[in-house]
Amino acid sequence: MVKLKTAIIALLAAGSIASASDSGVYSFRAQRSLDKGKFAKGYNQLERALLASRKEADLLSEGRVLVAMAQIRTMSLDLDFADSLLSVVRKEVLDQGTLLQYTKVKISLLNAQEKYREAAKICSAYDEKALKKAEETAQAAFYGECAIAYAAVRSDRAPDALKMTGKRSDKKGGFYAFTAARMADLSGSGEADSLYRVAEEKAIKANKPYNTATILYHRSQLKSTPKNEVADLKARCRNAFELMGLPNNAKRCAE
Repeated sequence: MVKLKTAIIALLAAGSIASASDSGVYSFRAQRSLDKGKFAKGYNQLERALLASRKEADLLSEGRVLVAMAQIRTMSLDLDFADSLLSVVRKEVLDQGTLLQYTKVKISLLNAQEKYREAAKICSAYDEKALKKAEETAQAAFYGECAIAYAAVRSDRAPDALKMTGKRSDKKGGFYAFTAARMADLSGSGEADSLYRVAEEKAIKANKPYNTATILYHRSQLKSTPKNEVADLKARCRNAFELMGLPNNAKRCAE
């Protein structure tokens, strides 16, 4: 479930923010807001960027913005809305980098919906040669989501996907540890809690509150978590998401 803000920033940086167009200006502002963890503000700026891209009749910029918006909607658990945003993207006009981001967001959405088998099929069908040409952060995000999908369906591709996640990601933020934890969790391994704890520590040190709160949620759902810790984990998770302006996530923590 952890979706790196850097993946969204990389997507916007792929072209539109370098432009002096209105859509580029709004996308640049959205990038800055998202980098600070201001999701609601960043999303509002992306909505403006979308309108501007349509005024400019720039289908590639429109596609980039729609994919970024779908990523945020997936992160905020507005899954039907995220799906509707992806459905209007014109895939035929996307460049290779944006197509990879589109595919990654589609996989992350399916994972969030627990449609792991569909996600795994998309992963295995993606062009490996095109993937190798992508930016390392984009590769890491793609491999991470695929590793989770593969683990959920007990695919023998899971270890290789995790290995590539490690090679392509910055381990300081805990993304690799989180991916390994989710895989262990979905596989029913007893290592899940210890891996989540490592990921949590790294996320806190790297100042990634969304990631930290998401890890707290997953730790609260583990059967191995002592009951006296569950309430505290849920409270911390709920408070963090409320302060980030993500009510759906906060509500899930409280359930």
